[in-house]
Amino acid sequence: METINFDKLLLKTAFSCMACDGDIDKREVKLIKKLHKEKKTFGEIDFNAEMENLLIEINKDGHQFLKDFFNELTSSKLTEANELKLVEVVIDTIKADDKVEYSEIKFFKVIRSKLKIANQPILDKHPDFEDYLEQDIINESYLSRLQEDFFDTHISNEFELISEIDSDTFDSIKESNEE
Repeated sequence: METINFDKLLLKTAFSCMACDGDIDKREVKLIKKLHKEKKTFGEIDFNAEMENLLIEINKDGHQFLKDFFNELTSSKLTEANELKLVEVVIDTIKADDKVEYSEIKFFKVIRSKLKIANQPILDKHPDFEDYLEQDIINESYLSRLQEDFFDTHISNEFELISEIDSDTFDSIKESNEE
């Protein structure tokens, strides 16, 4: 997969994890900005423009946005290293607000079902996620029900623009980088 496309998919993954519980927590936004600024996790993309575009898209139709994300994930040809990076971003985003919601676990399981990576590389980095990697009885019917159940119980909210919810956090990161 082309690097810039993977970087965008990675950001879309983090964004989708933030939004999957119907709430974008400032700590999640701060984490994603930190990953981009300090670790260049999302490469050289225009971070702010991409985030604004994702917010506009999800506000149009949240369920369709997430369904399209799942389809994009399914159709992407990812290396094991890319899949591990994607899982790490998912886990970090889920943990960012210090609470793991049931909808986030279901969301993680749906994402996990779209990847080919074995559990061991994930457990090597995140042993505390073992419970979330335990295999359910998986077949096509189960995966379809899991995905549909996520949408049946998920409330799609309209989110504020990142620039509006996070100006204080963004300013504090900017100031700390200037020091």
